[in-house]
Order: sequence, then C-alpha cells, then structure tokens
Amino acid sequence: MDRRLALAIFRAITAAIVIVAILVQVRLNLDSGLFRPLRFFALFTVLSYVFAAVVWLWLALRWRAARTWGDDLLRGASVLYLVLSLVIVVVLVVGPEFQVGDPRVDLIVRKVFPVLAAVDWLIDPPATDLRMRDVGLWLIFPVVWLAFSLIRGAVDDWYPYRFLDPGPAGYRSVAYHAVALLAALLVIAGGIVALGDFGRDRRLRRGSMERALTSHP
Repeated sequence: MDRRLALAIFRAITAAIVIVAILVQVRLNLDSGLFRPLRFFALFTVLSYVFAAVVWLWLALRWRAARTWGDDLLRGASVLYLVLSLVIVVVLVVGPEFQVGDPRVDLIVRKVFPVLAAVDWLIDPPATDLRMRDVGLWLIFPVVWLAFSLIRGAVDDWYPYRFLDPGPAGYRSVAYHAVALLAALLVIAGGIVALGDFGRDRRLRRGSMERALTSHP
C-alpha cells in the first residue's frame, strides 16, 4: 500500500474516532442535564481536539495533493494545541474535566490522540520549511482564547479552568499560570519546529541516497 494512502487512512479513522468520542461526551452531558454548549466548547482542550480532528480529516481527503505551507502550518498548530492540552490535563486540571465523563473518552481523546499526533509529526515531517516566525501564528488562538476566557469570567463568573479563576488566589495566580502556559507553548512550539526540520532533513538525505544508489548500480 502507498505510504501516503496508509497515513491518510490512519488519520481519517483516528479523526472519526475522536469526533465520535466527543459526541459521546456531549450525549452523556445531555442525558445528565449538565450540557452547556457555550461552556463545553469554551474549553481549550475540547476546541483543540475538534480542530485537530478536522485538520486530520482535511489531510486525509487530499492525500494525493502536494503538501503546502498552509497544510503544514495547520498541522503543526494542531500538534501544539494537543500537546498543550495534554499538559493542561495532566498537570493543571485536578480531577475530571467534565462533570459526567466516560473513561474511554478520557483515554482516547485526552491522552491517546495527543500522543498519536506527536508520533504522526515525527514519522511524516512537514514538507515545507517552518520557522520560529510561524510560531507567532500558532500563538494567536491560545492568546485570544485566554483573553476571551478572562473577560467572560469577569462578566458571568464562570472560568473554563480553576487555574484561571482569580477568586481563590487573585489575579497574581492567574498571571503566573498564564505566563507558565505561554512559556510551555513556546518550548513545545520550538520542539515541534526542530523535530520537523530534523525529520524533513532526514527524509531528504534518504531520498538522495536512494537516487544515488539507483543511478549507480
């Protein structure tokens, strides 16, 4: 089987499973009477899962097409947001993220999907040369989400995560967590760019060696 087709099938199946898992979570919340769509889809993690699943479906559908800078930029952003979501889930969120949850959804969406995204980035590095200036574009969504979350919380007294709530420890604690998340974003983004460069260079070297071998039997 063609390697690109195999990757497309893998991404399509994974994205479909993630979307179904998110819908299962929505159904659980609906059945419990706790579903608030404007709150559920205000979670950075949920938005990241949905965004990454859509990106993977997009890549799977156009697997025959040449990879563009825009494709790699979106894919890199999805990896960044998923890895950051894993950090939020493991380090910052105490207890379940949802009032009503399914352990299978938790495992598939919150833990397995980010790991698969990182592995996918390693085995199929970007075709274009992403630079640290592209990281600025990746940061737009998290910064806008953070500002929106703080403004909304000040208006209706609801924050998507406890570490953004200034009530218990004040805005100094919020600022501390915001700076820590920004630093984590920059470190993760730098790692994503570096790994992409490493993988692309390795693929180019392997391709050059294969061409050299075929031209000199």
